Amino acid sequence: MTKIEAIIQPYRLDAVKDALLELGVEGMTISDVRGHGRQKGHTEHYRGREYTVDLLPKIKLELVLADERVDATVDVILKTAATGKIGDGKIFLYKVDEAIRIRNQERGVTAL
Repeated sequence: MTKIEAIIQPYRLDAVKDALLELGVEGMTISDVRGHGRQKGHTEHYRGREYTVDLLPKIKLELVLADERVDATVDVILKTAATGKIGDGKIFLYKVDEAIRIRNQERGVTAL
């Protein structure tokens, strides 16, 4: 099993989520997060004063999948989240040793 963690632009969430559902990916966790990468934020003006916004709003999407579904899922995220501009986000992959469904104690891929 592999955990996919994708940090994407908030306005791309619906497109990514719909594409994942179309692919058959059902379980996902979505969190509102803030951060920055190479773009290091931006400067804004409010009531005549300039201030720096260095932690930008992002969406963190987390999925745990059977290993054979990972490549197709990553491809879908890459295609639907990309705009070609700085700040599109990142995808991280982690190996998962075990998954356990709390309700009935199923283990492994069946627990997903």
